[in-house]
Amino acid sequence: MNETASLRARAEIDLAALRANVRALRERAAGAQLMAVVKSDAYGHGAVPCARAAREAGATWLGTATPQEALALRAAGIDGRIMCWLWTPGGPWREAVEAGIDVSVSDLWALREAAGAAAATGRTARVQLKADTGLGRSGCQPADWPHLVAEAREAERSGLVRITGLWSHFACADEPGHPSIAAQLAVFRDLVAHAEKEGVEPEVRHLANSPATLTLPESHFDLVRTGIAMYGVSPSPEVGTPADFGLRPVMTLAASLALVKDAPAGHGVSYGHHYVTPAETTLGLVPLGYADGVPRHASGRGPVLIGGKVRTAAGRIAMDQFVVDLGGDRPEAGADAVLFGPGDRGEPSVQDWAEAAGTIGYEIVTRIGVRVPRVYVNGADDPDGTGGGAERGTGARPARTQDHETAGGVKR
Repeated sequence: MNETASLRARAEIDLAALRANVRALRERAAGAQLMAVVKSDAYGHGAVPCARAAREAGATWLGTATPQEALALRAAGIDGRIMCWLWTPGGPWREAVEAGIDVSVSDLWALREAAGAAAATGRTARVQLKADTGLGRSGCQPADWPHLVAEAREAERSGLVRITGLWSHFACADEPGHPSIAAQLAVFRDLVAHAEKEGVEPEVRHLANSPATLTLPESHFDLVRTGIAMYGVSPSPEVGTPADFGLRPVMTLAASLALVKDAPAGHGVSYGHHYVTPAETTLGLVPLGYADGVPRHASGRGPVLIGGKVRTAAGRIAMDQFVVDLGGDRPEAGADAVLFGPGDRGEPSVQDWAEAAGTIGYEIVTRIGVRVPRVYVNGADDPDGTGGGAERGTGARPARTQDHETAGGVKR
């Protein structure tokens, strides 16, 4: 038995699909640079392998939420431009400045901490000023923008900082036509104009996230930030599937059936007996549960492909396992149970699980836990981005390179 087949469960990460997605997104945003967002361990896919693959496909920037995520990329030997944006007072400003990471600034306290780190290290801090154009999260309010710009320019003239970017974030870009989109674009243009009038010469101005990259070309400016779309999950399922946008899902989540057994009619299944067998049947045990990131809210609804048929989680999804009613079929223990993937074998999608759990695709992939090894395939750069071509849409599997890692990147 090969090593992959012996795993309890695995999240297979197709790096050729990721590279192809990056290239497709670059085509969508022709004329703008692309930032590959690898926050939250690359949305559960593995930050370091995905960052490297994105770079190979032409991503000129990498983006993380926390400075710790950005510093981990540097520690892994990844160079080039990296930006991080989720700061709190007392954060590792000095380490970020020393590592040459672009840091986001939304308020005067953050600007002052960045400037203080620059003074302490003798290196200029690269800062990007973030405006709140209407999302209502981080970012400087328009009324306070002139004060932030003025102090940032003063720090720039003193040599402590270099203002490398001006940016903001959409609230409703996944809803094309929403009135907030045009309003945010207008505010962003006004705030950029003010900053440039005050002497700011940014390298990049950026507003577009994944949905805006796909549907709002007027928002692309100098740089687009692609997160979920890079991993082949649609940011706007109501607008289009991944295939509609020219994207391919990168993650396949599967497990080996732990047990297949007969059960009589009227047999309760899992906690609370929310499912009772309607007739004599066979039950299959899938060794994945909510501790692995399978959402408990999908109990009784979560789909899984076993033996060529899509089944449904029977009863409650438990911490480590759930049960499917096989309807009399008898696949062997060890047979594949595929929760989601690109669909080549008829397996469910990330979106199918999102709908079953009443959530969004982002949450489904990012919640897959550290107990599930990431198995990286098609790791060597593939110039045409096809991953061998045969796998796409046929179910055939090409020759591929393969590594087994945990979500934290530790070799198994």
